[in-house]
Amino acid sequence: MRLADLRGRSVAVWGTGKEGRAAVTAIAEHEPSRLIAVDDSPGYLDVEWEGALSALAPLAGGEHAFASLASADVVVRSPGVPQTHPFLRELRARGITVTGGSALWMADNAARTVGVTGSKGKSTTSSLISHLLAAVGRPNAYGGNIGIPLLDLPPAELYVLELSSYQCADLTDSPRVAVVTSLFPEHLDAHGGEREYYRDKLNLLRYRPELIVVNGADERLRDEIRGVTDASGFPPVPAAADDSRFRVEDDVVFCSDDELFPRAALALKGRHNERNLCVALAVLDGMGVDVVGSREAIAEAVRSFRGLPHRLAEIEDGSGITFVDDTLSTSPYSAIHAIEAYEGRPLTVLVGGTDRGLDYTPLREFLSSRELTVIGLPDSGPRILSVISDLPGVRTLPSEDLFDAVRISREVTPAGGVVLLSPAAPSYGRFRNFEHRSEAFAQAVRDTAK
Repeated sequence: MRLADLRGRSVAVWGTGKEGRAAVTAIAEHEPSRLIAVDDSPGYLDVEWEGALSALAPLAGGEHAFASLASADVVVRSPGVPQTHPFLRELRARGITVTGGSALWMADNAARTVGVTGSKGKSTTSSLISHLLAAVGRPNAYGGNIGIPLLDLPPAELYVLELSSYQCADLTDSPRVAVVTSLFPEHLDAHGGEREYYRDKLNLLRYRPELIVVNGADERLRDEIRGVTDASGFPPVPAAADDSRFRVEDDVVFCSDDELFPRAALALKGRHNERNLCVALAVLDGMGVDVVGSREAIAEAVRSFRGLPHRLAEIEDGSGITFVDDTLSTSPYSAIHAIEAYEGRPLTVLVGGTDRGLDYTPLREFLSSRELTVIGLPDSGPRILSVISDLPGVRTLPSEDLFDAVRISREVTPAGGVVLLSPAAPSYGRFRNFEHRSEAFAQAVRDTAK
């Protein structure tokens, strides 16, 4: 379904955040017969919805919320509306078309889009692809799941997008180039389970993209996409595996047998970022960029690339201890990648946050042969510690809050060691969001310094 298909139809936009506002503005231009905005949250009366937005689409909530959705021909849901929402199931049971702003945008722009998703690595990989394409003369607009709704993107000849599982779920068109960086259980509460999450995430590949590139080192991902092909019938291009065209060997980045540049050109730590780089290079290669011939320009661009805030970001401290902010880590798998990045140094890891009932067995298995200290934070910290407390090389310590955890970490981490905030859990509950948790961590580092 395209935006133009909404002309003359009754449309309800479900959600009043950035995505909902962008959808109302874009849909209104196509003259639906009726356009209404719906906020089913308890605080709908506090939503600022006036002026031009109110003129385009009056706001319904409370007792009117479901009726306003059910009376529409098409419901355009914001990504924040979970697949498990009871309204959503009832709307679909009634045969009402449910789509999303990302899907409406993609229907008109898929042919000039590189779409990147993944349980981890999608932010880094998509921004790296955008950065490298610009360096070889392929200007592009970068957006998606980074605070810019797709319907607010400016006109461009080429787009590079980071796409969440929520955005992928509604797509009925695949981007020209579809990229998946990793796959492990995430956001299960919003999708309804592990199988449903994989289904929604991999919906990106379902509609005949011209090229599919994946992280070939991710065994779970390889298993889930077995039998998937692109529009020409070719299987996905696997990057970063030992036998891949793009891979890292002996601290050198290779394209087949050609050495491109040293691994050290990429400032980002961790083997997972090596894999992200290889995926990005495979995308450029698949889009017709002469990667070997452009190796000098690409190497220079790689050297200038900086990681995203709150992702393995090191904080200066005069104690000789390196404090690392990886507060975007919201799963055991992302914490595993972060721990790998600091192998070989004395390590204290701070874990815990909102308890979504995640299975921390993978973290236990990973830590079974390692020596480190793990400090548990409220609320899920005690449960995580209980899973790993009997491991012979792991010292576990509880803490009252983030400040207390940082204080304890200074006492138990030797000079030259690392204190890594990689919570393996979301930030909500104790903090407004991950930025707030990051600010609190940095402040605790400053306040506990001697």
